[in-house]
Amino acid sequence: MKKRLALLACITASAAAIASAGPAAASTKAPDYEVLAGGLVSPLHVAAGTGKAVLVSQDFAGKLTRISRDGSAEDLDTATPKGWEVAGSDTRGSTTYFLESVGAGQGDPAGLHGYLKSIDSKGTVDTIANFADYERRHNPDGDQSYGFGDDVSAQCLANWPNFPPATYKGTVDSHPYALAVRDNTAYVADAGMNAVLKVNLKSGDIDTVAVLPPRPAVIPAGLRIPTDMQGNTVEVPACVVGHEYAFEPVPTDVAIGPDGMLYVTSLPGGPEGPELGARGAIFKVNPWNGDTDVWADDILSPTGLAVAGNGDVYVASLFGGEILTFTCNGDRSTFLKVNMPADVDIKGNNLYATIDVLGDPMQPPAGKVIKADLP
Repeated sequence: MKKRLALLACITASAAAIASAGPAAASTKAPDYEVLAGGLVSPLHVAAGTGKAVLVSQDFAGKLTRISRDGSAEDLDTATPKGWEVAGSDTRGSTTYFLESVGAGQGDPAGLHGYLKSIDSKGTVDTIANFADYERRHNPDGDQSYGFGDDVSAQCLANWPNFPPATYKGTVDSHPYALAVRDNTAYVADAGMNAVLKVNLKSGDIDTVAVLPPRPAVIPAGLRIPTDMQGNTVEVPACVVGHEYAFEPVPTDVAIGPDGMLYVTSLPGGPEGPELGARGAIFKVNPWNGDTDVWADDILSPTGLAVAGNGDVYVASLFGGEILTFTCNGDRSTFLKVNMPADVDIKGNNLYATIDVLGDPMQPPAGKVIKADLP
């Protein structure tokens, strides 16, 4: 079962387990950072723009916002329909590329909408690619199996809750969530398709680069799983304990390394509490042949990443409360301790990040954009 904002289902399941932050970092350093802007609503994406400007997607507010060097904020007129989400963005020259989408609702694939669009310096908005149509035609993970394998009996599975299903194939869903642009190609991480796509920016043609593999986990005794988006849970039946459940991979960001390889963060598609631990990962994907490997593992809720010129990878660990550094050989350390970081980007010797991204809805928006110097 893939549902709109599967990413948020994972986040909701993890919220009560912030204390289980996974493996300890190899070392910790605390560089100073500067707050560029505050008062933002769900700033889940950040991209270094032209000049000194920074672009921030206030996802749930449906806004793409330019933050100037003096901290002033300007919402770009993306013509996004009310109730839709604006997600990742990237800028090349005077053109900004961005993603917008809305879910199907009630599981109706015809209700899906998701696009790659551009906005130029004059404010002209163009539609480049239609991901919902591509998903309805191709469903890249439609042959991929999720849930339990044949080692669990049908009698046992009769006691499994309806959500998530005990066994299923990838269904028709699209949630274009993050992108990275190089030359005439945009690479897109789609959290509904569980796939990385590429888009020809001139023709709008879409191709599947890779479908991320399922993320299996052994079910422990006493595990409680969410049954809805309201935080309700149910304990799993005893007969599934010790068996593997193949969760969806849920890609959350994509970045291009100096070697041309793609680095993709992935939520585990299920709870990251004390019972199952930190199960997020970074995949390394070959954009030429689609070969996909787990490059780093055991990360708590990795929702954004950026690759520095020397090959170091910086990752926002949302509920880990830190921005991590992975060297090109995989060594891991904490770069910055911050509250609820959602995304990072790098320009020159500066790292930009969004923090405090999920605030109390009864309080004024508190999301921030920060800047820190790289070592």
